[in-house]
Amino acid sequence: MAMMGGYTRIKEIGSGSFGKAILVHDHENRQFVLKAIDISRMDSKERKDAVNEVRVLSSLKHPYIVSYKESFLDNRTLCIIMDYAEGGDLFNRVAKTRKAGQSFAESQIVIWFTQAALALKHIHERKVLHRDLKSQNLFLTGGGRLRIGDFGIAKVLDNTAAFAKTTIGTPYYLSPEICQERPYSWSSDVWAMGCILYEMAALRVPFDAPNIRALVTKITRGPTPVVPSKYTPELQRLCGELLQREEKKRPSSVEVLKYKIVQDAIVILLKEEQQKRSDPTPSGSSHGGAGGRQSSARNSEPPLSARNLVPPLTDRSVGGGVGSPVLPCGIAGGIGCKQGPLGGGSPGGLRSARLGRDEYSRGHTPQHGGA
Repeated sequence: MAMMGGYTRIKEIGSGSFGKAILVHDHENRQFVLKAIDISRMDSKERKDAVNEVRVLSSLKHPYIVSYKESFLDNRTLCIIMDYAEGGDLFNRVAKTRKAGQSFAESQIVIWFTQAALALKHIHERKVLHRDLKSQNLFLTGGGRLRIGDFGIAKVLDNTAAFAKTTIGTPYYLSPEICQERPYSWSSDVWAMGCILYEMAALRVPFDAPNIRALVTKITRGPTPVVPSKYTPELQRLCGELLQREEKKRPSSVEVLKYKIVQDAIVILLKEEQQKRSDPTPSGSSHGGAGGRQSSARNSEPPLSARNLVPPLTDRSVGGGVGSPVLPCGIAGGIGCKQGPLGGGSPGGLRSARLGRDEYSRGHTPQHGGA
């Protein structure tokens, strides 16, 4: 088997615009994901963005973010070593559940959503905008813990008041402001979280169409889909407020964590974390435990604690309402892009692009980790 920086290749598990995700193991037979980025074809700006990704990854330490281990150059390839998520990604978990004619329990949906929301709050506090939140970029450990990955197009801003005027990402999760070519800010990540929450409940994306033009119309002017009635009004309300078309009406990443349904999940997560820390043997809980073969790498992660959470509840948050942001709102970012907001040229040219009707069900190349 080929060796790269002391890691032995097992198999390729994903691919992206500039590189591949490769499952590898180290000399102790621990499995990781090696994100191999070919920098030989990059211009100076793209190389700078690739190096920036490493800086972003190394700064994000959180229980619900795919862990960065190290990076190195192998000839003309930038190699980034990340934790391997044995449970695959949320997209495939949703697809399998839909194919089996089943559904997720609300308790599981809320736990996964809360884990992602805690990670998003951590990201936004560090002035990072993910820009490509989707179920394909939410990964599951062997013990069922959800982690956000793929920061390949995120960027740390020098100016907290800056806004990104270009975008990149998967069309199904694009916010109304991006479809209308308005600036991409922190609230666009929150919109994507609403899409993911709906996807877990309905087992499909909230907005779908056969082409870009029809999709943009649905996102910007179509009826807002409602979470299936078998779920509680609290979950339906949370999803509806995340999918507010007017971005100023959406909660911030901090305010999301103040909804009672999310606060209740945080209490459960904290209790599980306390139990895990008091018990040296991983519990294998369906909600929390890290699981898998990378315990030594994961032990270096910060444990879930009050430091990872939000300030105490206020009267406003008990009702699930949206108030003023608790933290500064200048949280945005992204890389420069020669293409328009939907991935290429002018809006007129984009409207003729086709989206295959079975594109969503057909899926994507699995990427089990930070790829």
